[in-house]
Amino acid sequence: ERERERESEGMGGKGRKKQGLCTKSPVPADIDCAHSVDPVNIAEIARDLGLSENEYDSYGKCKAKVKLSAYKNRRKESNGNYVVVTGITPTPLGEGKSTTTVGLAQALGSHFEKLENKVVACVRQPSQGPTFGIKGGAAGGGYSQVIPMEEFNLHMTGDIHAITAANNLLAAAIDTRIFHESTQKDEALFNRVVPLKKGKRVLSNSMRMRLEKLGLGGKPIEEFTQEDMARAARLNIDKDTVTWRRVLDTNDRFLRAVTIGQGPAEKGYNRETGFDITVASEIMAVLALTTSLKDMRERLGKMVVASDVDGKPVTAEDLNIAGALTVLMKDAIEPTLMQTLEATPVLVHAGPFANIAHGNSSIIADQIALKLVGKDGFVITEAGFGADIGFEKFCNIKCRYSGYHPDCAVIVATVRALKMHGGGPEVVAGRPLADEYLNEDIDLVAKGCSNLVRHIENIKKFEIPVVVALNAFASDTQAEHDAIQAAAMGAGAYSVQVSNHHALGGAGALDLAAAVEQACAASKGKGGFKFLYPLDLSIKEKIGTIAREIYRAENVVYSEEAERKIELYTSQGFDNLPICMAKTQYSFSDDAKKKGAPLDFTVSVDDVRASVGAGFIFPILGKMPTIPGLPTRPCFFDIDIDPETGDIVGLS
Repeated sequence: ERERERESEGMGGKGRKKQGLCTKSPVPADIDCAHSVDPVNIAEIARDLGLSENEYDSYGKCKAKVKLSAYKNRRKESNGNYVVVTGITPTPLGEGKSTTTVGLAQALGSHFEKLENKVVACVRQPSQGPTFGIKGGAAGGGYSQVIPMEEFNLHMTGDIHAITAANNLLAAAIDTRIFHESTQKDEALFNRVVPLKKGKRVLSNSMRMRLEKLGLGGKPIEEFTQEDMARAARLNIDKDTVTWRRVLDTNDRFLRAVTIGQGPAEKGYNRETGFDITVASEIMAVLALTTSLKDMRERLGKMVVASDVDGKPVTAEDLNIAGALTVLMKDAIEPTLMQTLEATPVLVHAGPFANIAHGNSSIIADQIALKLVGKDGFVITEAGFGADIGFEKFCNIKCRYSGYHPDCAVIVATVRALKMHGGGPEVVAGRPLADEYLNEDIDLVAKGCSNLVRHIENIKKFEIPVVVALNAFASDTQAEHDAIQAAAMGAGAYSVQVSNHHALGGAGALDLAAAVEQACAASKGKGGFKFLYPLDLSIKEKIGTIAREIYRAENVVYSEEAERKIELYTSQGFDNLPICMAKTQYSFSDDAKKKGAPLDFTVSVDDVRASVGAGFIFPILGKMPTIPGLPTRPCFFDIDIDPETGDIVGLS
């Protein structure tokens, strides 16, 4: 009915890309919804978006890599509206933030005639950790999905595998360098890293850069003294300070702490280390925050992997490996073009988690999308988990490096999550929901709105208008929705809209889309966006600002290791970087059990890392593992393949 009204007002979509979803009730499984339409050939999606054939490379019929020239060729053109989608503190089931991102893009791009071919969703590539673990895929859900969802959730165009390869090559280079330096004298070592061929020394580009760094760039190699050779060839890595860890894109708790160097040839050179999940690699963060191929090469070179015996930082550039890392990443820097169920374009790029990384898709994808949609178009990008982590990092990290400021923030809330924050029973993935979540309970909802209210208040600190998307479930009641609307509007939300995009696709998010369009128009030209903190504060002052202003913590305490790392990174000149807090996504605090909007609590900084190439300091709050484990019944129980057709079943 609402759709017919909009068509009569001249807002309805038209042409090939109006897919006309044939929705069913109850909503089928995600994979069945994804198969309910035939994807449009990606060349048509690219053409309608304005990309020329030399600005992308097709990866089969449904995916394409968009070249960086797509941005360069449009650099002087105006940007579109920039919308970031975030959420309240979630349950382990998720509250539909990705689904809302896709549904909103479908509503704007497929149902508003004036915006046809002027809307792009920018989302992260999912990790195979949660896909096969506890949460499942990240294509959205119901009738608001990126398709083909199998290709989206499994491998896609191989970007995460490229990051794994680059990360682990660097890890191997570190330990190998320590090994070789310990077994060779200065001159022999120098003759290997700067070999003599046909009477001339062979200098790699990275070695030239190292000599310049050491002040030896202008000195002929033939005149090098023994001391010069030692300085050039030896990194003197203190193996107890190595912070670079190996990665893989699998949830494997048994790799959190390992001892390497157990082989007979490496006897005496073993050390304790561990694995992270690939999406927590600094190389993933570099990919997400880089702005060009040149910038990525520089960032990869700046990555600090250890300190030397004098306490000076050792970088990937010092290891002469930054060029090789960039080569491994040369295709990964290009975003992947896909489509929604209603054939609106999606750029998929990068996939850092928000709890153990900065949790946002790439700057490059946003750059390209903002130019492609044009002045009046819309780019819908997503910030991971709740607004206390993904959105805060979006503003304080991503926006600092991109130079872009959002015109509107959409915060996704559900009755289910608010009941949990109001004191409802524990929500556990894989277990049936308690009766409180299936029946009306206005008191629980009202109490839980404290969580939503705090998130709205936090977003408004950045001077951004907030639209609340109330992701509707069949068990919701009008009275519960009314309670949420009253609380949100009282906290200063621009608008609150119930959205049924999971069940209806874009047609279920028309009111949300209209509210977002109005909020963006109202914010234009005001220029009110501001960061939470200036970069010239000390590391502790910046951590304290986030803890007080966003989490509402009363105090911050530091372990001895964290104190030592902060002192080290300050002495090395890295104290002017923004902060990327690693903490639980299930609470404003560092204790996942503290629901709602807790006060008078203390957060504990157990460790601090420096992601210098990516461009942030990385405090770890509480016992926060950087590689997840598998639950008792992982998602892979249900995933299989039909051997006759080759169709994947059970993927969600």
